[in-house]
Amino acid sequence: MPPVRLSARPGSPAETAADTRVVPLFEDEPLDDPALQPLVELGEAKPGLRKVAVTHEDAPGGGRRRVLIAGLGKRAELDAERARVAAAAVASRARELGAVSLSWDAPEGEGVGAGIVEGTVLSLYTFDRFKSERDDESGGGLESLEISGAAPGEDDLRRGQVAAESANDARDLQNLPANVATPSFLAERAGEIADEHEALEVELLDRDAIVARGMGAFAAVAQGSHVEPRLIVLRYRPPGASGPHLGYVGKAVTFDTGGISIKPSAKMQEMKFDMSGGAAVIESMAGIARLGLPATVTAVVPSTENMPSGHAVKPGDIVTAMNGKTIEINNTDAEGRLILADALCYAVEQGAERIVDLATLTGAILVALGHTHAGLYANDDAWYDEVAGAGDTTGEICWRMPLHPEYLDLTKGKFADLTNASDARVASSNYAAEFLRQFVNDVPWAHMDIAGTAWGMSRPYVGKGASGFGTRLLIELAARAARA
Repeated sequence: MPPVRLSARPGSPAETAADTRVVPLFEDEPLDDPALQPLVELGEAKPGLRKVAVTHEDAPGGGRRRVLIAGLGKRAELDAERARVAAAAVASRARELGAVSLSWDAPEGEGVGAGIVEGTVLSLYTFDRFKSERDDESGGGLESLEISGAAPGEDDLRRGQVAAESANDARDLQNLPANVATPSFLAERAGEIADEHEALEVELLDRDAIVARGMGAFAAVAQGSHVEPRLIVLRYRPPGASGPHLGYVGKAVTFDTGGISIKPSAKMQEMKFDMSGGAAVIESMAGIARLGLPATVTAVVPSTENMPSGHAVKPGDIVTAMNGKTIEINNTDAEGRLILADALCYAVEQGAERIVDLATLTGAILVALGHTHAGLYANDDAWYDEVAGAGDTTGEICWRMPLHPEYLDLTKGKFADLTNASDARVASSNYAAEFLRQFVNDVPWAHMDIAGTAWGMSRPYVGKGASGFGTRLLIELAARAARA
C-alpha cells in the first residue's frame, strides 16, 4: 500500500475538498453542525467510542460527499490512545465505503491529532505480497488524510505519520517467512536504511567476526544452523545531537525451533515472529533518522536461527560470553537471553549510557500480562520512568516487573557462573531479566519482554497479527532523550 498523503488545514472543517469528512461526537454534547444533529436525536449516530455513522451532505464545489460521525466517548477522557482507536474505526468504515480522501475535524487535546494519524495509518496496514490474487478490499483506496480544525501542529502530525509507517515496516519484517527474512536479509535491510541517511552508519559482523569478538553465547546459538548469523549494528550520529547516548538492543531469532530442546509442533510457524524485537529496533532507527531527531543512538541486533543439527549446542554445554561470564546452557530453547547477553555487552562497549532491549523472551510474560502490556524491567528508576512514559505516550504500554536477588539466585549455575534455565519452574520472566542484568554493568538499563504484544494484541489499530510493538516507543524515547 503506498503511503497516505498527510496534510494539515486550519479553518472551517466543512470547507474541505475531501470526498469524506469526519465529525467527532462526544457524550452529552450536541454536534457543531446543526444539520447533522437529528441523526444523534434519532439514535443513528452514537457517541460511544468506535461507533461510526454514515450520512451525506452537499459538497462546497457541488455534488454530494460522505460524512462519518465518529463517537469519541466523553470529552474529558479523550487522549491520544482513544484517538487512535476511534481513527481505526473510522478508517475501516471509510475503506468499506471506498473513500479516497479523508478529512478529520480533529478535537483539541494533547497528542490527539497525531493519534488520529497513527490510528489511521496503522489500521490500513495489510500484508499480501505472497498472495497470487489479492483482495481488492484488503488495502483500501485511501490516498490522503487531512487534519483540519484549530491550527493543528504539523510537526506532531508528521512524527505520528513517520512513527506509524515505521511500525508498519517492522510489521512487514515480522510477517515475512523465515526462508525470506533471514539474518542476512535483516542485515541488508539495515544497510538500505543506512544508505538513505547520512547520519546513519552500519556495521555487520558475520559468524567469524562474532566468534573473534568473544561472543561465545551468541555463537553457540548460531552454530546449529547453516544460515549465517549476523550482528547488525546501526549508529546514528546527527549533527547537534544532545542527551545521553542511547543503546537499543533487539532480539532477532529469525526462526526458533527450540534447538535440541525442540518445541512442540503446534503453532511453531509463529516462531518466525521471534525476531520482532530486532524488527522494532531496526525500523525505529529508520524513523528516528527520517525525523532527524538530534539524539545519539546505537542499535545492536543479534540475528540467527535456532536450529537442531549435528552442530547444534547441547543441553549441558558451557560457553563464555563477551564479558567473560560462563554460562551453562541447560535449555537450548532459552536462546534469546544468550544472544542478548553478548549484544548487551557490545552496547556497553560502544559507550551506550542508557540501554533498552526488546525481546520476545518468555512465554511466561504472556501468562502474566496477556496481550495488553509488555513486561518492563529496569535497574534504574529514572530510566524506567522515561521508558514507561514513552510507552504511555505511544500506547505501547508496559507494566513494571520486579528484579530481586532471589531471582538472581535462580540464574546461578552449578558448573559455571550462570545457567540460562533454572530447574525451578518459577518466575521465569523475572529470572530471565536478572540473567540479562548481568551483562550491562551499572549502565541504566531496561528490558522489555514483548512476547505477548509483538502479535496477537487485538487492539483495533493493529488487529491480531504482527503489531510492530516497540517501534513507536523507541522513536518517542529518542525524541525525549534529545530534549533532555
